[in-house]
Amino acid sequence: MKIVKVEVIKVKTERPTWRPVFCRIYTDEGFYGDGEAALAYGRAAEAGFAAVKEFAGLIIGMDPLKNEVIWEKLYKTTFWAQNGGPVIFAAIGALDMALWDIKGKAFKAPIHTLLGGARRKKLRSYASQLQNGWEYGEDNYSFQTSPQNFADAAMKAVAEGYDAVKFDFFEKKADGSDYGQEDRCCFVNPRNLQVMEDRLAAVREAVGANVDIIAESHSRMDAPGAIRYARILEKYDVLFFEEPNTPTPYMTKHIADQVNIPIAGGERIYGRWQFVPYFQDHSLQVIQPDLGNCGGFTEVKKICDMAHAYDVSVQAHICASPLSTTAAIHLEAVLPNFIIHEHHVCNRITYNMGLTTVEEHPVNGFLEVPEAPGLGNEISEKAYQMADAIATVE
Repeated sequence: MKIVKVEVIKVKTERPTWRPVFCRIYTDEGFYGDGEAALAYGRAAEAGFAAVKEFAGLIIGMDPLKNEVIWEKLYKTTFWAQNGGPVIFAAIGALDMALWDIKGKAFKAPIHTLLGGARRKKLRSYASQLQNGWEYGEDNYSFQTSPQNFADAAMKAVAEGYDAVKFDFFEKKADGSDYGQEDRCCFVNPRNLQVMEDRLAAVREAVGANVDIIAESHSRMDAPGAIRYARILEKYDVLFFEEPNTPTPYMTKHIADQVNIPIAGGERIYGRWQFVPYFQDHSLQVIQPDLGNCGGFTEVKKICDMAHAYDVSVQAHICASPLSTTAAIHLEAVLPNFIIHEHHVCNRITYNMGLTTVEEHPVNGFLEVPEAPGLGNEISEKAYQMADAIATVE
């Protein structure tokens, strides 16, 4: 079997800052596989599209079942890939995801079987980023401001059966305006800390002791502020504190040494080599690599296996199209060190709906593990129609 063509698709949605990047790899035996470069948000979609397109030219004519050979070629022969960042690893990840989709279809098996076999049929899931609300079918997020707003959003998720919720308690001010960088650094002033604690306290009181709360910081704090904040989180039995500061091993270690709460991170750590220092110094207790920007199944499975040797748990990061959600389910179903699945509110917003043939949503807080060959999900015709750029590489 040989790769004969790759299509790279950049989708333009109703939201200008949400631009999913997909690829579809075709073979000479009629199989095709789909993948995603998980850079839909932020300011990297254009670069991701270009990188996938350029890397695709290197795999034409190769055997799609030799994913390890292809991965190593992309990493070793493109110069910038070694010790690369999100754009590089997203390009490799998108192509690798599509290769595993082909492999599953060729062997008539779901990807989780090829990864070693699912050890669970359902994944415990948490409702993610509830500071943006927990509506379904809305055109955009519904930003929360008051402590009661936060509590109400949590209770919407709990009413659906979730027993874990995640918030960034420090995203919007009480008047709905954004917190600035000066608000998040230099120890964080007591007034802002009190706003965060009031919101957290309201959520804990609303959901009770049997629902886990995860606190997110999106790397926006510096270490002194993160430490002060983490000491508040300790009082409310928060499950883990995600991305407290800019991801660096030495400062993550400094924070971890100062607080008694698990630290999570990984959506901005790329490749097994960058993860190693966090394992060696025990600064992360939960890792969150993203299949769509950390090198795909071939690389992320290795990272997760390394984490297992250090008693580090895994929650795959997911903030992309439903294709990435399905991919993460396959991975997490296999892992002995899986902790919980992230179900991002972006999956409930209209601009991210209809881009794939399947949309996974937890029922009573749990996601079913798919059994269809390959991913069991594909790029939809709607996504092709919404594309503002399609590149064909042959």
